[in-house]
Amino acid sequence: MTDKDKTAINEAIAKRVYTFRKQYGMSLDELAKNAEISKGMLVQIEKGRANPSIGILCKLANALAVSVADIVAVSDDPKVTIRQPQDIPTLWNGDHGGAARLLAGSKGTIMIELWRWSMFPKEQFVSEAHSKGTIELIHVEEGCLDVLVNEETYTLSAGDSMTAEMDVAHTYQNSTNEPVHFTMTVYEKSR
Repeated sequence: MTDKDKTAINEAIAKRVYTFRKQYGMSLDELAKNAEISKGMLVQIEKGRANPSIGILCKLANALAVSVADIVAVSDDPKVTIRQPQDIPTLWNGDHGGAARLLAGSKGTIMIELWRWSMFPKEQFVSEAHSKGTIELIHVEEGCLDVLVNEETYTLSAGDSMTAEMDVAHTYQNSTNEPVHFTMTVYEKSR
């Protein structure tokens, strides 16, 4: 992802977070408190100067009772949305070239997202706990993925699938010397 792409995504996020916050009549202090992020971080996000992590986007979406897709505008039409590859946002970049792309997502208070992840050797993504009742479905297309949940490691090989409640901190990592590619569906209800 180029710096220009990151800037465009951050500006779109800034506009939408500000718009949702105003729509719900929330002050900066109130949204920061409800999202459990610092007011300074929220100010930077609304100015388009921050590159919020997936975890922060999830917290903001939950506090605003919208989906991450609403914030990054993956879904425009409530009935049918088609996205071309160049319009799909990358919301995580690994140290060695890995990426997480939000392929599609629902709008509103029930969030359903479809992600495509690529992780290169020795990359990992650490996630904070999602809201109570959040479920993730993971399917490994190629390679081997370690998923750490509740201090237990689950190793998924190509063709394996997993369903897990992710209302606890969790980690995805590639402990091998080969790339891993997997899809993930996330189901979460906003507050």
